[in-house]
Amino acid sequence: MDSKGIASISISGELTLNMQSLNNEGGEGNQIMTRQVTIFDKNGTDYTVPGISGDMFKHIHAEHLANYCQEHGILLSNYSSVLNPNRISANELALDAGKEEQGQCDVVNAAIRHCAVCDTHGFLITSKVGENPGSSNTPRKSVIDFGWLVGIPSKSNTESYIHSKLVPDAGTIESGSGANEGQNLFHRPANYGTYAFVCNIEVYRIGLNDINRKYAIPDNERLERYKAILVALLSCFLFPKGAMISSQFPHITDFKGELAISHDLIPAPTMSALNPDYKRQLEKISEAINGIENDAIEIRHFDDLASFSNEIKELEEETPYRIR
Repeated sequence: MDSKGIASISISGELTLNMQSLNNEGGEGNQIMTRQVTIFDKNGTDYTVPGISGDMFKHIHAEHLANYCQEHGILLSNYSSVLNPNRISANELALDAGKEEQGQCDVVNAAIRHCAVCDTHGFLITSKVGENPGSSNTPRKSVIDFGWLVGIPSKSNTESYIHSKLVPDAGTIESGSGANEGQNLFHRPANYGTYAFVCNIEVYRIGLNDINRKYAIPDNERLERYKAILVALLSCFLFPKGAMISSQFPHITDFKGELAISHDLIPAPTMSALNPDYKRQLEKISEAINGIENDAIEIRHFDDLASFSNEIKELEEETPYRIR
């Protein structure tokens, strides 16, 4: 296949996690409430299953991305460099995009130039930038999108386990006094099973200002950011930095699925592993698309986390697609 570069990448896979509590709803008394969602299968049957939100995976990816960028000298805003979820401040953009004759397009250009995390994960500048009259509520859509990790019915479940805080001479200290004293009991959930995972990266949009449809950074910086996004994505599975990992680091036992790669502006397709037939569906979809646009879509299979890591390594050697 003669590659014109990578325009988009999608992942449809099955991730097996054991004893994890990466995402929770909060607490009631001494009970941590795990996050559960209701889903429908293709036959219309509903199930309640454990889930991990796409917001959590975006948070995990953004942190790994910021770490990689700092290590490799890729520009970050002041906020992103300290993992502030607001990404970038209006004050930081005022010098480049705060003139009276400027508008939202200039704000987006400045933010993309200043910060790889802003470029990748998007932002919303709610306040006015300097004297720029139209700069309030300037948005940028994310380049990388994560769906919920959803437990596959009959292959996932959740349980709750009792724990205690061990205190020396606990019998001499009154429990439940409201102070941080006593040998208190608490309950924590632990989820297990195989989860359907979907993710999409609009590679062609790295560095692209969606307002004027022009690139705000040169191709060499786009390539650096493309590699950073891929390494950060792999890092999400090597070290999923979600909730409660200090005492419930998840046991990752398997990750398998399909990588769909688009070499054109036709999107790389996804099909959730909630559909047991998702692999065949993706093959058929790619065949149909390639009948419309020759060699637009490529499907790569991975059997485990090791082969997924190798696919990421090979993708890193490609170049991002550039719109004409």
